[in-house]
Amino acid sequence: MNKLIIVTCLLIWVCGVSSAQTNQSVKKNITIETGEKWFGGTVDDGYVMPFQNGYSFNLYGNNKDNQSAPLLLSTKGRYVWSNQPFEFTIQGNQLIIDKALDSVVLVNAGNTLADAFKAASKSKFAASGQMPDSLLFARPQYNTWIELVYNQNQQDILKYAHQIIDNGFPPGVMMIDDNWMDFYGKFSFRKDRFTDAKQMIAELHQLGFKVMVWVCPFISSDTEISRDLEAKKLLLMDDQGDKTLTWDKATRPAIISWWNGYSAELDFTNPDAVKWYKAQLQNMVTNYGLDGFKFDAGDMEFYPSNVISFKPSTPNQQSELWGSIGLSYPLNEYRAMWKSGGQPLAERLRDKKHNWIDLQKLIPNITASGLLGYQFTCPDMIGGGEYGSFIGLSHFDQDLVVRSAQCSALMPMMQFSVAPWRILDASHLQAVKKAVALRKKYTAYIMQTVKQSAITGEPVVRNMEYEFPGQGLDTIKDQFMLGKMIMVAPVLEKGDHRKIIFPKGKWQGEDGKIFKGPSVKTIEVGLDDMPVFKKL
Repeated sequence: MNKLIIVTCLLIWVCGVSSAQTNQSVKKNITIETGEKWFGGTVDDGYVMPFQNGYSFNLYGNNKDNQSAPLLLSTKGRYVWSNQPFEFTIQGNQLIIDKALDSVVLVNAGNTLADAFKAASKSKFAASGQMPDSLLFARPQYNTWIELVYNQNQQDILKYAHQIIDNGFPPGVMMIDDNWMDFYGKFSFRKDRFTDAKQMIAELHQLGFKVMVWVCPFISSDTEISRDLEAKKLLLMDDQGDKTLTWDKATRPAIISWWNGYSAELDFTNPDAVKWYKAQLQNMVTNYGLDGFKFDAGDMEFYPSNVISFKPSTPNQQSELWGSIGLSYPLNEYRAMWKSGGQPLAERLRDKKHNWIDLQKLIPNITASGLLGYQFTCPDMIGGGEYGSFIGLSHFDQDLVVRSAQCSALMPMMQFSVAPWRILDASHLQAVKKAVALRKKYTAYIMQTVKQSAITGEPVVRNMEYEFPGQGLDTIKDQFMLGKMIMVAPVLEKGDHRKIIFPKGKWQGEDGKIFKGPSVKTIEVGLDDMPVFKKL
């Protein structure tokens, strides 16, 4: 018999919100049941889930450089949802909800984490039935960031592409990263670095790549373009310290501090700004033959309290509006996102450093992403995408690069940036190629799982508790399930052994050996191997 779903409205607060509002409300407590664990909120804290006593996070204006959603899920089949951000705290046996901007509901949906997710997904962020461009999943991706950083140029991009092919890697999506334009807001390739960008893209197409470029919502100030946008009031405006100032009376555009300096920013609550931006992207497609876009920034921190928008909005809503732009382009990628689960948007985990600690965050963070409805997620760049961790590096940790490639191989997407053939010796390079070959072996199953996920909304990669509830697996952070049938247990620390926990049932390894669960086994894992098991 299906368990009766009980919806409890915890609180109702303000109906309307504005960018200047503070999020204040009366605290409400939810008693945590015996053995109940909670997940959700923000993807970048996936590695500390399930939440422990003392954990607290305010979803208002803070996405921690990654995806987030007003959703909490429990291993006992309950979920918490609101249409607006709130603060939550684990204190003893209480889940405390505070500072909510809208009504918050607590739903008893069943008995398991999967029950809670399926009910929340169906009710609050139903799957669209669509997926991003299939090439993002079918083959590895290649991003020019770590190799070129801000020196994006035609000669080196083509060199990188040819080296991919010459070194035996399959072509896939090529992402041209930041600084291909003269300044932010000018949507054309800079002539000093790209002598014939249209021909470059044509050559990349001939090699078998689809091509996307990095874009952001910022506009370089004091340019002809920014002055035109200011005159049309398509930029976020500055309240100049006057919280009573309204949009129609505002005269000065806000200048936003971000990682590349100080810029104006488009106001996507204004339909004319959306229209202008999409026109620039379409011109790039028409003029150069581009296939898609990497939509960066859009983080809530870039919508501070002094900005005034065409329509009142929170930083969270601004981030959500930035995400909606990508729905027009099947070949897309995002890093920052709010409340957009179930949509055909390719997400990426925030930049990871070139170290083992950040490698160990990939599994819990990407499974947290799936639990928030972001099922089409890439686990960042192989070997690390945070280029600051490469500065001054006397040598690369070659084992780390191999284990990173293996960890990514059976995730929804696999993205290279640092060139393996440049930094690895022959044996380590061969181990990376073997990981790519393993992905090729499972590509049909990956594509089947991704297509099914587009229909059902279920995560492509799942934590162990999701598939095997009540077996004490809720804290396992170094194994995951690819769909319902494949268990993946990569090596995430220096060494050639690892402990594997087998849930109930029979499991067959790549070598044909069968393991019976529940059991715990420590196995030897060579540098070029990754433990993968099929559920029988």
